[in-house]
Amino acid sequence: MTTPLLHVDNLQVEFKTRKGKALVLNGVDFELNAGETLCIVGESGCGKSMTALALLGLIPSPPGRVRDGRIVFNGENLLQATPARLREVRGNRISMIFQEPMTSLNPVFSVGDQIGESLRLHRGLDKAAARAQAIEMLRQVGIPAPERRVDEYPHQLSGGMRQRVMIAIALACQPDILIADEPTTALDVTVQAQIFDLLRELQREKGTAIILITHDMGAVSEMADRVIVMYAGRVIEQGSTAQVVNQPRHPYTQGLIECLPELGSSQHGARADLPEIAGVVPSIWELGTGCAFRERCPHAHARCASEVPPLIADGSGHTAACWLLEEAAHAAPALAA
Repeated sequence: MTTPLLHVDNLQVEFKTRKGKALVLNGVDFELNAGETLCIVGESGCGKSMTALALLGLIPSPPGRVRDGRIVFNGENLLQATPARLREVRGNRISMIFQEPMTSLNPVFSVGDQIGESLRLHRGLDKAAARAQAIEMLRQVGIPAPERRVDEYPHQLSGGMRQRVMIAIALACQPDILIADEPTTALDVTVQAQIFDLLRELQREKGTAIILITHDMGAVSEMADRVIVMYAGRVIEQGSTAQVVNQPRHPYTQGLIECLPELGSSQHGARADLPEIAGVVPSIWELGTGCAFRERCPHAHARCASEVPPLIADGSGHTAACWLLEEAAHAAPALAA
């Protein structure tokens, strides 16, 4: 067994609000291996982006803080690192493509200056060398005429080009881990496909591990090696892509997949309409003591309202947090007898 590049254990993040302390991440656990693509999937508000910010030490404090847990990167617990050490890691060993390139890029600096900033900071390059490397990075991410584009500003570029600039910035220092937070939001489907192709190509060339944050199960089936599904700040299912997409065990994951015609049961026959998951993700003040998905789950029963289900393993590395699985496991030996 190889040691994971990243190990997240019992990550808990809380925020102080007028109503009191709110736990927005509650016991998040996962691992990431070198060269692997791990997808974190779930609806808006489930904790995906908050997990990414916690990995980079970017939780706004106050009002937020990491209450408990470990984030172990290459054997080092980043939650115990000094601010100076985190700055060394962030943008260098672990980089992130933020969700909105137009708001993440600085409008008053050229794209070349913004790519070169991390190279000057982390690699000690002078201005001329950083500019030359910025041109090369623009070329690698498929931007035409990089010698000209390097001096342009974000508003002069299309949405797809701005996203490629964000990827160039994130990959400039050849990080071990690239976090991509909804990297194709608001892009045309053809541009989305180009961005995913680019990420796969760069991963093959550089061996970078990728954490892809998305709500799109189609992107998951296309990109991921392994998947974790989050809901209301918890991991509720985890496994290989084939396990999660083809044999989802949690009712929420099943609902996400059924909502997509190319992944749901509609591929086996015509259907007039697609099913939907009724309701919305509950606020952190409405979670109560039981399963957070119970109000939207067609299989909920009394136990779901009083007890939070743990992640239940099936022996193949596929886990899900649902009381139905424990009941099915207990029923199986009885049926065999």
